[in-house]
Amino acid sequence: MKLSITPRRWLLSLHLLFVAILFGTMVVFLVLSITAAATQDETILKGAYTSMYVLATSSVRASAIGSVVTGVLLSVWTRWGLFRFYWIIFKEILTVASIGLAFIGMSVWTIQTFSIASAEGLHALDSPVFITNRLQLFIGIILQIGSLGAMIVVSVFKPWGRRNQELKH
Repeated sequence: MKLSITPRRWLLSLHLLFVAILFGTMVVFLVLSITAAATQDETILKGAYTSMYVLATSSVRASAIGSVVTGVLLSVWTRWGLFRFYWIIFKEILTVASIGLAFIGMSVWTIQTFSIASAEGLHALDSPVFITNRLQLFIGIILQIGSLGAMIVVSVFKPWGRRNQELKH
């Protein structure tokens, strides 16, 4: 089944909306993470990690699922296909890594840093577990922003050609 132009544009718009929400949320995570690392104010520390926790359990999950579902539908219902082009395969690999990072790493690290900061306040800054989680969370945020940015750039430029000319139907 191939979509006509209007439904395809609606699906693409929905896909871009989910991607924008996910990318924007990761930028907010970065700002909150830097704010939490730079503060000596317990309220700001707790507020930053509380905000990240709320975002991790809501918009990150919803936008990640939405972008994957709409991305797969766009591939299947348009001429691009799931495995016809190297740039799509590259995006699929980054998507799997990004989803794994978001649902496993980011979620766990956010919950742990939130729990420690909520329970210990500024004393969390003395906890090796908190410091390790905070660093892992920060690295995860950078990796997420990098992978999402790479997927956006690859989607615009569409480098690398068809995987196999015989796949043309």
